[in-house]
Amino acid sequence: MVVKSVGSTGLRVVSLLPSAAEIICLVAPHNVLVGRSHEDDFPNSITDRPILTAAKTTFTTSEDVNRQVSESLSTGLSLYELDAEGLSKLKPDVVVTQDLCDVCSIDLITVERIAKKMNPVPEVITLNPQNLQDVLANITEIGNALGFPEKAKSVKTSLEERVLKVRERGSKIVEERGNRVKVGFVEWIAPIFIGGHWTPQMIHDAGGIHPLNLPKNQDDGAGKSFAIEDQKFIDLQADVVIVAPCGLDIETTEREMNLIVEKSNQTDAPSWVTEYVKRGTKIAVVDGNQMFNRPGPRLVDAMEFLVGFINDQHDSIPSDFPWKLYSPSSQV
Repeated sequence: MVVKSVGSTGLRVVSLLPSAAEIICLVAPHNVLVGRSHEDDFPNSITDRPILTAAKTTFTTSEDVNRQVSESLSTGLSLYELDAEGLSKLKPDVVVTQDLCDVCSIDLITVERIAKKMNPVPEVITLNPQNLQDVLANITEIGNALGFPEKAKSVKTSLEERVLKVRERGSKIVEERGNRVKVGFVEWIAPIFIGGHWTPQMIHDAGGIHPLNLPKNQDDGAGKSFAIEDQKFIDLQADVVIVAPCGLDIETTEREMNLIVEKSNQTDAPSWVTEYVKRGTKIAVVDGNQMFNRPGPRLVDAMEFLVGFINDQHDSIPSDFPWKLYSPSSQV
């Protein structure tokens, strides 16, 4: 399906998830994007577009947000609100959304229900990537749908070339070293949710292994992220730990980890943070909201970070990648 004429600059598109906005802006002129979700914040050129969604949860602490999410999902309620009137006024030709995670952004059922009542009815494109290949295929899908197939092909080819370089480098390191680095990847802090979908695959490509949620095979993604007990994460005895919580930036993540350390110090109860700090394990805090959690083009940047960090080649990590080594604010 191609909307309007091929490459039409009169095209009106709304993105309801951050990864879609990033793809749209890579394959089409930025002015085709006329509306966005509250989480669509990259590239900066789109942040003046009308916001059409809002979260019903309020961030307090990781533990409390997990409670809020669990309670909402148990009642069948959406975690997000969609401004139906605002969306209708924009008269988009295309709305891009997802059906992968009801916790991450507005659910597909709500989007389709509202879209069907609009005049004209927009085309709804739904993205549901399970692995890195699917993410790259979404670039082709969006590019073709918006009428920019050649640009999409160019973008995808460039990203694939970078992915291949990471895979070749990771494979060479593993061959020379004789083993893979054991990685503990945290997608939420309290409780611990471990990395899922494309992340374990990317870790494997970079020369590591994610034992708690292995890829289905070396060329595919893993199952979805899920919660585990702290002790199981401690018992993993990971060589390196990467903390990239969904939706959180570095400052917030560090604050949450410091709270865990303080609580552990007050109760003398072990925590996964204190145990790994005591062992001297390298712990990377990453802006997970930007780099790992949204299945878009910057996952390739994340792969380039992974191959440098987990193989102790920090000098090769892209200089603008948002990460830092964790050091607790109080003594462990």
